[in-house]
Amino acid sequence: MVAAPESIKNSSPMGFHALTLAVFFGASAAPTPLYRIYQESFAVSPILITVIFAVYAFALLGALLIAGSISDHLGRRPVIFGALILEIIAMALFSIASGPEWLIAARIVQGIATGIAGASLGAALVDIDRARGQIVNSIAPLSGMAIGAIGTSALIQYGPEPLHLVYALLLAAFAVQAVALWLTRETGGTRPGVFGSLKPAISIPQPVKRPLSLVTPINIANWTLGGFYLSLVPSLVASTTGSHAPLTGGAVVAALMLSGAVSVFLRRSRSPKANLAFGVSAQTLGILTVVAGVHLANVPLLLIGTLLTGAGFGTNFLGSIGTIMPLAKPEERAGLLSAFYIQSYLAFSLPAILAGFLVRSIGYGATTDIYATAIVLISLAGLMAVRNTRAPCVHSDAQRTL
Repeated sequence: MVAAPESIKNSSPMGFHALTLAVFFGASAAPTPLYRIYQESFAVSPILITVIFAVYAFALLGALLIAGSISDHLGRRPVIFGALILEIIAMALFSIASGPEWLIAARIVQGIATGIAGASLGAALVDIDRARGQIVNSIAPLSGMAIGAIGTSALIQYGPEPLHLVYALLLAAFAVQAVALWLTRETGGTRPGVFGSLKPAISIPQPVKRPLSLVTPINIANWTLGGFYLSLVPSLVASTTGSHAPLTGGAVVAALMLSGAVSVFLRRSRSPKANLAFGVSAQTLGILTVVAGVHLANVPLLLIGTLLTGAGFGTNFLGSIGTIMPLAKPEERAGLLSAFYIQSYLAFSLPAILAGFLVRSIGYGATTDIYATAIVLISLAGLMAVRNTRAPCVHSDAQRTL
């Protein structure tokens, strides 16, 4: 084997790991602009589309809970490499999919791969630089999903083979990253106890229980919103505005994630309580604007509303994490984060399935009205609870931990 150049071996892997994390989450958003095409090509109902979306979230959550700390024992690079191989398999399954059962299988494998990669790449980034790593862990997934949504939409609209091209390109990208990974230095170490680490550790420390209960309504509303966008919004845009251009629906989804990433970066030094107040306000205004855009069939209004909604989405997540994580001891944070992710990903997936049933029964417009009303009321109730409590809201770097 040809020796790798010393400059590559000795360079910081921060950029490589950040890019890899972004590509994983970009791939997770790639099917979103294709859901409408899958509906037409495979005669898939809105309910089944949301199930295909939800199994990814369940698989990702399971991977986080079971294998989230496995890289602490086996080292970062071997675990990241395993996740890349699984993701390559998922891209291959998407490429040869001929029906919904193939899509479900691909999303399950992709969810497992992304969960393992998210935990191990996130840990590697913090290994390299704690402060910068935490910021990258917050921004890279949102940025990746924005690029994945808009990039896939552009390939569908202007490229050949819309059901295959994006997955072929992503498969090639992951293959290159799997090779390049071994040219970067190992950031972690190894230690015994790998089998014991596979037992999910979920716990909520006593000092965190009340703060977590206070931010729970905001967090549930936030992730319900994210699940609705990533599962149904491209079809919603086509149905209500009459614009069937893939770039239109993709741009709306990308706007949510991109503005979320920007808001995380701009408000990273603000207190959690201030972030929650800003986040709920921006999200409420944005959702009302989105509803107006839906009923007026106005795409620019939809985009403006989504940018406001995304700013609230990112800031609410930042404020929720910042409220609870600093109150836990270092040895308690993994279990607390697991509990937080269970809550978040259940809110991300289960309401999306309900949305699929509602769309089939009452249509996209009425479903949007119901979801918008529920999200606004729940998040405002959560904000009132946070404002009325005298419990301290600690501010530290831990608020940016993912």
